[in-house]
Amino acid sequence: MKHYSVMLTEVIESLNIKPDGIYVDATLGYAGMSKEILKKLNDKGKLITIDQDEEAINYSKNVLSKISNNFEIIKANFKDLKQELEKRNITKVDGIIFDLGFSSPQIDDSSRGFSFMSDGPLDMRMNLDSKVKAYDIVNFKSEDELTDYFYRYGEEKLSRLISKKIVEERSKKPIETTLELVSVIESAVGAKNFYNYHPERKIFQALRIAVNDELNVLESVLPDAIDLLNKGGRMSVITFHSLEDKIVKKIFKENSEIDEIVKGMPNIPLEYLPKVKLVTKKPILPSTKELEENSRSHSAKLRVIERL
Repeated sequence: MKHYSVMLTEVIESLNIKPDGIYVDATLGYAGMSKEILKKLNDKGKLITIDQDEEAINYSKNVLSKISNNFEIIKANFKDLKQELEKRNITKVDGIIFDLGFSSPQIDDSSRGFSFMSDGPLDMRMNLDSKVKAYDIVNFKSEDELTDYFYRYGEEKLSRLISKKIVEERSKKPIETTLELVSVIESAVGAKNFYNYHPERKIFQALRIAVNDELNVLESVLPDAIDLLNKGGRMSVITFHSLEDKIVKKIFKENSEIDEIVKGMPNIPLEYLPKVKLVTKKPILPSTKELEENSRSHSAKLRVIERL
């Protein structure tokens, strides 16, 4: 199975891995990052990985067990990171990774419904046990709700036009597949707009975010993840679109600055001091070589912090 981990070298280097440390890969996927971390750990080290995709878990278990047994895979949404670690009596770790991209096998598997380039059911669930599919949103949400999703999560200027067309078409028959939806989007915006601006990319992004509640989950987990880090521990986050990056940048900034209330005081209380320092003032971007090898890395940004 071909999977290409974006900015693999940069992420592994950014963690400053200690052989006896505890590390968390909160987005296991197909173990691209995890296997490189595991290779660097000795018998006292431990890797904890999290994913909610059964297929990815089964594949990764096989890959990692060939390297060592110092790992555990937790089937969960990473929003439950803190609780899942507490269940295992782990309150502090030395490094955490969040790779917010989708694994190539997930995108390439048309039955998962993530791709607008091949036909498949309108699904888009990361966790196949979840109830809500993209089909449910497309066929049952109101025009106003769809417009809101497409504008907020896809930053699509023609959201209203597309929503109106979806509601019109689904009144004749349900919109069931990815390519049916692409066709509706094209007829809504016209061929010129469609081929010049590719609104289907933004609409599919919006639906995927809505189905998996991605932005709310990210916003809730990052403060927990910061609290889990040991002093000197690092967290590396790769984002793939501006909405994710804004959340990461904001939370990293808030936790790396002295609170305005106490700025300038001679003795600042401990709880007002910054929790982290920014290792990367500006995000690290993929190298030219990587961009040539993997087109899916073109929008990636890596931000790194270290616990104080």
